[in-house]
Formats: sequence, C-alpha cells, structure tokens
Amino acid sequence: MSRGKKYRESVKKYTPANTYELDEALALVKTMAFAKFDETVDLSVKVSLKKNQSVRDTVVLPNQFRGEKKVLVFCKSEKEQEARDAGAAYVGAEELIEKVKGGWLDFDVAVATPDMMKDVGKLGMVLGRKGLMPNPKTGTVTFDLKGALAELKKGRMEFRADKTGVVHLAVGKVSMEPAKIAENVHAVVTEIKRKRPSDAKGEFIQTVSVASTMGPGVWVAIKDE
Repeated sequence: MSRGKKYRESVKKYTPANTYELDEALALVKTMAFAKFDETVDLSVKVSLKKNQSVRDTVVLPNQFRGEKKVLVFCKSEKEQEARDAGAAYVGAEELIEKVKGGWLDFDVAVATPDMMKDVGKLGMVLGRKGLMPNPKTGTVTFDLKGALAELKKGRMEFRADKTGVVHLAVGKVSMEPAKIAENVHAVVTEIKRKRPSDAKGEFIQTVSVASTMGPGVWVAIKDE
C-alpha cells in the first residue's frame, strides 16, 4: 500500500523491526505524529487464543482523554427517573427502540435493564454492527443503573479480541503526558492478562504495539508475567 510523504518521513525516525520499552515507544509515537489534529494513541495487543476462547471485558482508564459519553438507557417505569438522575442523556423504552430501529444512533453507549432485553435484542442488526448492543458481560445490562452510569462516566471502556486475537483500544491523545498514557497502557494490559482463559497454555500475550491515528506502529516490550 502506498503511503504519504509525511508517513514515510515518520518511519525514518525509528527502526520498525525493533522492540522498545514503553516510555521510549510512546516518545517515538509522539515524535512521529504528523497530523494537524490531536491524534489518538492506539494500543494493539495480540493474544494467543484457541477457536473456542475469547477475551472480553471492560476497563476504567486511570487517565481520561475523551469528553463525557452520551449514554442511552432502555428501561421502564421507576427506573426511568433513576437513569435520568444518574445522568443518562436519553431514557425510554418502546419509543427509543423504534427510534434506533429507524437508524438514529446519536449516543456513545447503550445500557438496558434485563427486562428490556427481549425487545432490545431486536436491534441486534443495528446496535451489533456499531458495537453498541448492551451486554451483561460488560455491565451494560443491569438494574443498577446508578452504578453502571457512574462507571461509564469515569470512562469505562469495553475491550475484546477480534477474530485474529488482537485487542485494539484507544489509550490517550498525543498531547497527553507520556507517563499518563503509559499508566493507561498498563491498566489495559493488566486487565487483558486477568481475562486469560484458564485453559490457555504457553505465552498468552504475544505482541504489543502503540501508534498514533496516522502514524506507524511501534513494538513494545511488555513481559507476559
């Protein structure tokens, strides 16, 4: 694939095949970022999984870098006021389901009470493609709306391994202090290790890399302990 001049100039600043300590890797990422906007720093962690295994959970990053998320809550009756009091941007039941079914997706996270999931499940084709479907495993299907929204407002993020066994997650902005980005990286890697399948054998975390939105990836030396 042909790359632009600025990208090719960035690559000259390091040795792509080398593996770097995290602080050095993040320094390189900041140096090689060339876009006119504040690029996001993305983390990619390759894990060893069998076909029947998966890695999926949520993590609250110690250092936030995004604005407050707009949360939609599917719920009924007395739970609606609880959701509003907890800071939900949108609250409702059938009327919201119909609105989303029509293609409206002006929210960042969807939460649902368990009694709503039979109807919310009909939105699988819409929400599933966008990664917005409420899921008990990520704490977004619950009657504890106050607790769920409090965690989401702290910046709780979902991570999951894709079909190739790679977890991709944004961990900061180029403008942030490298030490804060490093804390976020360690938080994610720690959670990924914690979700290691009990029957997984050998080295679980195979490779780790960081990159800015437009810049090249840098291999990171993180031990699989």
